[in-house]
Amino acid sequence: MSPVSSATLETEEHRVLRAAVAALGQRYGREYLARIAREGGHPEELWADAAKLGYLGVNLPEEYGGGGGGIAELSIVLEELGAAGSPLLMMVVSPAICGTVISRFGTAAQKQAWLPGLADGSRTMAFGITEPDAGSNSHRITTTARREGSDWILTGRKVFISGVDIADATLIVGRTEDARTGRLKPCLFIVPRDTPGFSRSVIDMELQAAEKQFELVLDEVRLPADALVGDEDAGLLQLFAGLNPERIMTAAFAIGMGRYALAKAVDYAKTRQVWKEPIGAHQALAHPLAQAHIELELARLMMQKAAHLYDSGDDMAAGEAANMAKYAAAEACVRAVDQAVHTLGGNGLTREYGLAALITASRVARIAPVSREMILNFVSHQTLGLPKSY
Repeated sequence: MSPVSSATLETEEHRVLRAAVAALGQRYGREYLARIAREGGHPEELWADAAKLGYLGVNLPEEYGGGGGGIAELSIVLEELGAAGSPLLMMVVSPAICGTVISRFGTAAQKQAWLPGLADGSRTMAFGITEPDAGSNSHRITTTARREGSDWILTGRKVFISGVDIADATLIVGRTEDARTGRLKPCLFIVPRDTPGFSRSVIDMELQAAEKQFELVLDEVRLPADALVGDEDAGLLQLFAGLNPERIMTAAFAIGMGRYALAKAVDYAKTRQVWKEPIGAHQALAHPLAQAHIELELARLMMQKAAHLYDSGDDMAAGEAANMAKYAAAEACVRAVDQAVHTLGGNGLTREYGLAALITASRVARIAPVSREMILNFVSHQTLGLPKSY
């Protein structure tokens, strides 16, 4: 096993899963995903193959057709697909966030309606939390839900919501009024794609990806009572049941991308010869590549810790570790991509080598789903006990 892809602290089952997913990813590779993005399509073939092999629902309960594993297993799948150059962004959203929330808090009817399809890839679900004026502050969400008879009426806007055009429904984060205090509290609603009043428009992004980003408008969207997921009074507990897996999976996405870039750079440095020896013999290039490998491995360790804590039911500790994992992975990814491009020089900016586009893509993990500055706020306040400035 090469040092770039070595696994750490994993069971034999995890290593087998990692190897099998890597083989699938290599059958597709970066050129497949780049072509799909250029053509404006979706990676349907890779999604279908990953589903057929049981990878998409590896974290979902066996009784609904899933693999009975957890976020630890799902993060392995996404990391290895990313390391092969063909990550599936909707894995972060559909099985990790939405599948997890429904399996933990959904009604029996919601589980039966959604989990089998999410597990076998035949159905997908998007996740809508970000708003134009709220940014990373979930407490400022203005999408509201009010009761009208037995129905719910949703009104609001969302931005940067991935994959709404291909998703059968979107899990929308809104806020309802607490009857006792009058304060608004977060609640989750399943909104089918063609619901009247639920509209979308594509956001024109510089980032070239198969998964498009959308702005959503909810204009007096009427939903039946059973569109509410979980308990109306559970509030932040249910919300963070989805956000922690999102951060862990974003870390997996970033680590996979960083590994892909690093592997390209290492292969190039071994063979590219300008003077007497290959350029990889020169410490000015060898040391930064070694440093990038170390940082990616350290980020993976924190990701594994976060996944273990989450899968074991320790939501509080998982929240801290998931934020740290996302931060570490994003920083490691950006530096690995930057060094990979620099190692290839002019070739690093050509389409042939496929690294230049990652300069933009690698920044995503620093920004979404929560900025690195907000993670630093979280750690300074929650972990270190420092006072807030806001």
